[in-house]
Amino acid sequence: MAVYGVLSRLSCALFFCAHFLRCASGQVRYSVPEEMPRGSFVGDIVKDLGLEPKRVTTGKARIFTASGREYVELDRDKGHIIVKERMDRELLCSSATSTCSISFEIILENPIELYRVTVEILDVNDNSPAFPRGEIQLEISESASVGARFSVDSALDPDVGLNGIQSYSIHPTDHFSLKTQSRAGSGKNVELVLQSPLDREKEEHQYLTITAADGGNPKRSGTVKIRIVVLDINDNAPVFKQNSYRVSVPENTAKGTLLLTVNATDADTASNAHIGYYFEHTTPKIRDLFSVDASTGEIRLAGELDFEDASVHEFKLQAKDQGGLSDSSEVVIEVTDVNDNTPKITLMSFSNTLPENSPPGTVVAMINVQDSDAEDNGKVTCSIDGGLPFSTESSLNNYYSIMTDSSLDREEKAEYNITITARDGGHPPLSTTKTLWVKISDINDHSPQFEHEVYKAYVSENNSPSLSLLRVKAHDADLGANARVSYFIVDTDLNGALASSLVSIDADSGVIYAVKSFDYEQLKSFCITVKAQDGGSPPLSANTSVNFIIQDQNDNAPQVLYPVQTAGSVLAEMVPRSADVGYLVTKVVAVDVDSGQNAWLSYKLQKATDRALFEVGAQNGEIRTVRQVSDKDAVKQKLTVVVEDNGQPSRSATVNINVAVADTFPEVLSEFPDPAHDKDYNDDLTFYLVLALAVVSFLFIVSIIAILSVKCYRWRRERMFYKSGANLPVIPYYPPLYADVGGTGTLQHVYNYEVCGTADSRKSDIKVVPSSSQSVLSMDFSGGRTGPRLNKHPADPDVDPEQKPPNTDWRFTQNQRPGPSGSE
Repeated sequence: MAVYGVLSRLSCALFFCAHFLRCASGQVRYSVPEEMPRGSFVGDIVKDLGLEPKRVTTGKARIFTASGREYVELDRDKGHIIVKERMDRELLCSSATSTCSISFEIILENPIELYRVTVEILDVNDNSPAFPRGEIQLEISESASVGARFSVDSALDPDVGLNGIQSYSIHPTDHFSLKTQSRAGSGKNVELVLQSPLDREKEEHQYLTITAADGGNPKRSGTVKIRIVVLDINDNAPVFKQNSYRVSVPENTAKGTLLLTVNATDADTASNAHIGYYFEHTTPKIRDLFSVDASTGEIRLAGELDFEDASVHEFKLQAKDQGGLSDSSEVVIEVTDVNDNTPKITLMSFSNTLPENSPPGTVVAMINVQDSDAEDNGKVTCSIDGGLPFSTESSLNNYYSIMTDSSLDREEKAEYNITITARDGGHPPLSTTKTLWVKISDINDHSPQFEHEVYKAYVSENNSPSLSLLRVKAHDADLGANARVSYFIVDTDLNGALASSLVSIDADSGVIYAVKSFDYEQLKSFCITVKAQDGGSPPLSANTSVNFIIQDQNDNAPQVLYPVQTAGSVLAEMVPRSADVGYLVTKVVAVDVDSGQNAWLSYKLQKATDRALFEVGAQNGEIRTVRQVSDKDAVKQKLTVVVEDNGQPSRSATVNINVAVADTFPEVLSEFPDPAHDKDYNDDLTFYLVLALAVVSFLFIVSIIAILSVKCYRWRRERMFYKSGANLPVIPYYPPLYADVGGTGTLQHVYNYEVCGTADSRKSDIKVVPSSSQSVLSMDFSGGRTGPRLNKHPADPDVDPEQKPPNTDWRFTQNQRPGPSGSE
């Protein structure tokens, strides 16, 4: 058992990756002896096809056979082809076939790859030659001449090649020898040749043994016994008119149909000239298919012919007279093919779910189409019903790929029934159909769509929080999670306020709720953006605008702007007594912050000292006289005007107006004396003034105390320092040279400094003595210590002229010593 070899590797015919098909075309041939036990090794496809070991497992490699019967199987773990079922070459193939093989395809998925494998079944010598009959009886006239030939049955051996029949032998060889001759089909004709005359009187019967041997190792053989009956003299043997007969009949010929008639003649007379026709050494299959009339030689069809089973049938007929003489002739019946087989569609690979974004050329299925007929009757073409976005393409012989030829859209059509029609080339053509149901799976290729581009909602002010304002609705044409829509508010700035501080939205239902109560006077309208987002990956979204218009309610009473009401004084409008009718006394000015009819104001006079004297304009609030003023009219007139809006229910405000009917101001004063201030009002004002004064005084006192505390603290620190001044070191100090503003630019004088100080004094005296050559700093403290006198040039760089003891209060005098009080 060995790998026969890789015969060919063809280039790729199809490509399928993800949704594309890559059909790797190759042909591998192995050979294996027949009758191998189950599990026997046939070939290593991983090695011979150049595949990765894991590719067999991940690609779900499997074997596909058109016949449906699998004699081998694939071990995915090892990548080996092994024997699945015992293979008998003699059952699988005709004995006339020199080579016997089975072919199948290995299919791998993701991507799909297709490889053809042929396994040749090698013959082993497992069959012995056998004769159709165990004993043959021949009747031969004693007058048969030397060299006469008598046909006998040929042995049959299902094995082929050297394992088939190679030789015949006969025993004994006193009167007969064997002669073999190859037939036109297969096998050999075996004939007995008379070597010496027969004498019935000496030996009435002859017994022979013919042995057929094959060429196998070890050799096998089969025998047949021949009993020869020697007859009395029969001068002439029958003779066929033809050495062979040939006829062609279609495979659909009906039973009982006369196929041909054979004819033989005999020169003898009487009984020796009566000829009978018989099958000579034929197989049971031939006897089942054909019948021969022994008297007439008519050969008729007894069974059913099948071109796909056997296209030629060969057998021999014997013509035999009554005297035992015979002749034989070969009959060849050729079966012609008729279109009697419909194509067979076998589904090899099929994906019943296809994503809608599959590009054109995506393979849906692979099919194998077989037609047992020959030539044009077996040529099959496949097609798909029109109007579908699918087509067929032949990748290998008898293999077709069903693939998309245009874009798919699940939203337009979610599933397809693909009807595949396989039609042969016969006349009339035969066809078969197979329907595939393909479901188009959804991808997130549609964003949500709102029912309206812009929504508008009217909301009455003073609403309760959590009030449902509006519901937005978006639809997504996708399916499942891709169509599950969630709603969100895009948090934008609305005049200093975030949208989420005004309204909220239910993510599932799209219902928008108020977060707080709205006030029309503060916010008359606002617009938010609502986003609808699906649950796809990645998610798609769409936005819509929602305009909220706050509707006014009559929640504000009118406000009187004029006349201004004061609590501390009485204001009065003067009307001269000479005023004409319609004299404008004053005008009440009021506003209402509401809008619309809620802000429509009307004025009416509710209370007046003399209603007959004044009236108020209902629309403009103007107070006018309605008659001439008379002497009887009181000087002091008090009017109460009601300002009312047009809301439901209405709201109102009142204003009191004092009117003085007088020509001169003194008259007014007499009627309107300085009113005592409202006691409560004055008491409140006094209280607040006293309180303010107390607070200011308290803060002032606190500030003074703080300042004094800080001064005292600093004085105590300085005091402590000067008490410990006797322990401080004496540090010479040299003043720098200052610029002389009125002279040469530098101060050229040299000073001699003498410093005296005491330990308990905060003041030190310095005596300055002019000197032209040196500066001497002498510090003398009354504490019993006198600093050393140092002579140092002022320009000496080793002394810092600005170095002096810290926290020391220096007092300087030039050319004089300060008095007890000191001078700075």
